[in-house]
Amino acid sequence: MNEERDLFERYLRTKDLKMTSPRETVLQAFLATEGHLSAEDVLAAARRIDPGIGQATVFRTLKLLQEAGLARDACACTDEGPRRYEHAYHHSHHDHLLCIRCGKLVEFFDPAIEKAQEKVFKKYGFKAIGHMMELKGLCAECTDAVRDSLGK
Repeated sequence: MNEERDLFERYLRTKDLKMTSPRETVLQAFLATEGHLSAEDVLAAARRIDPGIGQATVFRTLKLLQEAGLARDACACTDEGPRRYEHAYHHSHHDHLLCIRCGKLVEFFDPAIEKAQEKVFKKYGFKAIGHMMELKGLCAECTDAVRDSLGK
């Protein structure tokens, strides 16, 4: 966490902001949990450290964590529920499968898909900077539940 804290503090200085105790608490709460976290998840984790942390502080700090390169959106589209964040710093690139029924989010990496995306960038004359791919469907559990509800 020291490396991430240093990076965040350096970023804050570029914005003429300070590493306050509430920001440090949100950073600590975010970094302590792997996965795909909503702002509400981060708020709950931060309140376990400091019960006085407010929701607005969490939202503002998550935005700063994104700008600093420590957090990123876990989903390309947030139509299916609350925005979710994941660790960005020292975490390798991956794509996501999203269940549109229960919200389950699965990380995956497929070299064939990466290669196909490189071809698309090249075909349209784009310089690749990054991408976020999200495939939507029904997870196995939801597929079974839908099938069972239809009596099939």
